[in-house]
Amino acid sequence: MPNLKEVRNRIQSVISTMQITSAMKMVSAAKLKRAQDAIVKLRPYSQKLSEIMSNLSGNLEDVGSSLAEKREIEKVLVVAVNSNRGLCGAFNANVHKEVKRLMREEFEGKTVHVLGLGKKAHELFKKADQKIASGDLSGEHYGIYDNLDYEHVSTIGDKVISAFEQGHYDKVVVVYNEFKNAASQNLKTEAFLPVELPEGVEASSTDYTFEPAQAEIITDLLPRALKTQLYKSLLDSHASEHGARMTAMHKATDNASDMLHDLKLSYNKARQAAITTEILEIVAGAEALDG
Repeated sequence: MPNLKEVRNRIQSVISTMQITSAMKMVSAAKLKRAQDAIVKLRPYSQKLSEIMSNLSGNLEDVGSSLAEKREIEKVLVVAVNSNRGLCGAFNANVHKEVKRLMREEFEGKTVHVLGLGKKAHELFKKADQKIASGDLSGEHYGIYDNLDYEHVSTIGDKVISAFEQGHYDKVVVVYNEFKNAASQNLKTEAFLPVELPEGVEASSTDYTFEPAQAEIITDLLPRALKTQLYKSLLDSHASEHGARMTAMHKATDNASDMLHDLKLSYNKARQAAITTEILEIVAGAEALDG
């Protein structure tokens, strides 16, 4: 039978843990509402921008855009979008596993560098001795979530675009968790550079008259579309993080409640056994005195 003091200590520990997980769940729920509103508002703009690019990008190579230049893939940059904090289930681990799969299967034999957007991504790949992006892309991009807006994300986007144009990388992909709802997220791997038409979308064959020239429009829109794509990935990941953490803390609270029930049952059994033992000792002592 377990010691009563040990069981009491465990009960107090579980109660404290349950209070923490319950509080973290409520905090994540409040943050999720703001993050969800942000991604829902951006999606129509992002989709419309993609439609415009689909209509314009049929002649990307003819226009001579360096962002659409297809090269023999030797050097690859993988942008892994993660969070700064843990306690969100498999949210961070799924991104890490997908990046490892890309290295092992799709980009086997290529030089692969990782740009971690989020503290967990940077730490995981640094610990695994993976090649972290260097040059202008070096550094720890932890503060991106402190002020997550288009202006700060566009700075990173400009650096990624510049690295591709300068030939440091032949292909850039983004791995992130797409927000579906509070309980589920979809792991996505999106091609970032070179610019390609989305799957299932064909360039428009309509002969448009452009003002200003098509090349000028594409030159202006392409970087903006790419930075919007990166910004959308970060907003998706941010909302997914809070949804994953809320779900994980909800399950943790339920598990703590079940554990607390079992511990109280065990404590009551131990306490009853101790009381029974004391009564037996008193009865036996009384009988001995009478004898």
